[in-house]
Amino acid sequence: MSTISADRTQATLDLTHYDGQRDGLLSDPRWPQPQDASFYFDSCLHAGLAQVLASSSRRRESNNKAIVLEAFDALFNKRDYAAAERFWSPDYIQHSAHIAPGRDGLFNLIKNAPPTLKYEPGMIVADGDLVIVHGRFSGLGGPPNWIAADILRVKDGILVEHWDVIQDEATPEQSKSGLPMFGDTFPK
Repeated sequence: MSTISADRTQATLDLTHYDGQRDGLLSDPRWPQPQDASFYFDSCLHAGLAQVLASSSRRRESNNKAIVLEAFDALFNKRDYAAAERFWSPDYIQHSAHIAPGRDGLFNLIKNAPPTLKYEPGMIVADGDLVIVHGRFSGLGGPPNWIAADILRVKDGILVEHWDVIQDEATPEQSKSGLPMFGDTFPK
């Protein structure tokens, strides 16, 4: 039995299970070792599966972000309603205090907006089927632009649900931090 004493008057640490060495390595017979074929195979299999799943998730999230950006461009900038219909579910759920429910409510809002309406996307993040995009709506017919955080649920490549947080864009005089709310500069 091997022991290590931290202090001659203190208890000792039992290292008996490390007495046996395999291939010059200290090993613990209670745990599978890397040189044990079944352990090694299972570890590689699980590591590979985890890598495939992570890669698949990143690919799906990347696709969802691209879908949201393309959908927003089609509707808000190009006003291509036929193209936009391909992105928004007919059963689309719009959680908003200022937009009528459903896909028709959103499309009617845009149809009635000034032709100068423009959407600029900023930062975009995704986690699973949720996408959040930080953007600016300008050309609304009034002085303040809107800064929005749009939260969308994407299912099978279609926008099915949408929440938004909208605030008037602060001017340099209104900004508490002295920094713009969107991008690198304040609106002109």
